Amino acid sequence: MANSQAAAKPFTFDYKRVNEASIRIDIYPPAQIHSSGKVPALVYFHGGGLTVGNRNSWFPTWLRDRVLASGFAFCSAEHRLIPPSTGHDIVEDMKDLFRFLENDVNSLLAAKTHENVGFGIDFERIAVAGSSAGGLCAYLAAMHATPKPVAIVALYAMGGNFLTPQQLVPKTEVFFRGRELLDPKDYTEFLWPASQQLAVTADSALAYHDKSYKIPGFPANPRMLLTRLYFQQGIFLDYYTGDHQPSLSDKLRPALDTVSSTNELKHLIPERHISLFPQFNISPNWPPTILVHGELDSAVQVNESKNLYRLLKTAGVDATLRIMDGLEHSFDYVPDALEKFGQKGGIFDEIETFIHYRMKDVVTHVR
Repeated sequence: MANSQAAAKPFTFDYKRVNEASIRIDIYPPAQIHSSGKVPALVYFHGGGLTVGNRNSWFPTWLRDRVLASGFAFCSAEHRLIPPSTGHDIVEDMKDLFRFLENDVNSLLAAKTHENVGFGIDFERIAVAGSSAGGLCAYLAAMHATPKPVAIVALYAMGGNFLTPQQLVPKTEVFFRGRELLDPKDYTEFLWPASQQLAVTADSALAYHDKSYKIPGFPANPRMLLTRLYFQQGIFLDYYTGDHQPSLSDKLRPALDTVSSTNELKHLIPERHISLFPQFNISPNWPPTILVHGELDSAVQVNESKNLYRLLKTAGVDATLRIMDGLEHSFDYVPDALEKFGQKGGIFDEIETFIHYRMKDVVTHVR
């Protein structure tokens, strides 16, 4: 595997602009470029609950290095953040991103003659990956983008089941990674209707208080706490769909105790929002998918991936589920992650093999 210090500097492009906001993608060149000049690419989406982050946030160096060493490009892409944007805006970003990769990126790379780029993106061989909310973005890309991604790597991904108490039921006790409950009064500008006055952004960097703060290391960027707050209040789907008045969450919540299957809640969701729910959009042409999830995840519960895996298998999709025993959210970012998961035959190897095989499989059947 390539050393993380050896990765070349990425090429950065605005793949679209909305109002004054740039929405960017970083493209890292592969370690080796084949004579054809066109290389497969993995597009990665960052976590952050859809409310915070940018293309450098919670960056998976381990994944980037393995992808580049395989001779593929690694891309880290942004999307608009909630609020004031919604899941519908993020779907549009996914569509525009893939249009950019198909129609524009190679001419832009070729124009950088003084940097001797020497490669382009093979848009028929693009896989997607994401962690947490980034996994949801990967699902949305698979559902809506053209060209369709050839494979999905979903790391403790949101969106496998949006109709659970985690999203819909207000909390009065600690529930999220053992962290304190939040006071909504501290976040009034991010609560509807004030949230509609926020500027559109796709770039909200992580920031933390120093040791002198009353809670050392507490997030200094309030956006880092918004998804936890929305889960705490049981209103995440209001911000995701944009349905605040009447509240979609208020409509769905009472039915949780009366249904035996979340599929029975589908009729309560306005038709215009069904396209935002991966669980209601599974079909046999869904890309091959590997889902990896910590058994004890309290941020995005493991049953989300279990539910999506069940739906994928029922549809006949090539899907693999790996439950990581005893592990919490973001387990691949712990300080000793490479020692724990990067050994030969470990989960990092399995993910790398999955990506490599899917890219080669496309070469065999498409080329």
